[in-house]
Amino acid sequence: MKVAKGKGSVRKERKEVVLKPVEDSKVGKRKAALKASKSSNKKAKNVKPAKKDPNKPKRPPSAFFVFLEEFRKVYKQEHPNIKAVSAVGKAGGEKWKSLTVSEKAPYEAKAAKRKQDYEKLMTAYNKKQDSDDDEDDDEEESERSKSEVHDDDDGESGEEEEEDDEDDD
Repeated sequence: MKVAKGKGSVRKERKEVVLKPVEDSKVGKRKAALKASKSSNKKAKNVKPAKKDPNKPKRPPSAFFVFLEEFRKVYKQEHPNIKAVSAVGKAGGEKWKSLTVSEKAPYEAKAAKRKQDYEKLMTAYNKKQDSDDDEDDDEEESERSKSEVHDDDDGESGEEEEEDDEDDD
């Protein structure tokens, strides 16, 4: 058999590979299993997250966004006709990349200060949340303790029943 050069011989080899028998039952089961798993994932994704607390402090901006706040003002003065937010963002990004480390330093310092303030606010917020949770827990415990008092009265008869059960064995 001659080995021919060209696309024709490659195509024949591919056909041979494609024509191998495949068990349809296994392929069908795999596809069905994949479809089932995908549908279950969609249900899980549709679950809405818990509502965000509006009193929670917002995260502080990074050094770039501190820079961008000031850059927007300057850019809008220089280019009053450009209204697109994307244009301001692109120009700000290019300017930020061109800045040296020493030029970025004041923005990084401002960002660090804002981060410290944020951390203080978050600790206060978390303490408040913990105290609120403790009050809720106290209410639940008081309800439980009431039910436990009633359980203690029944507990004496329960002990007798346990002894009776042991005798039956």
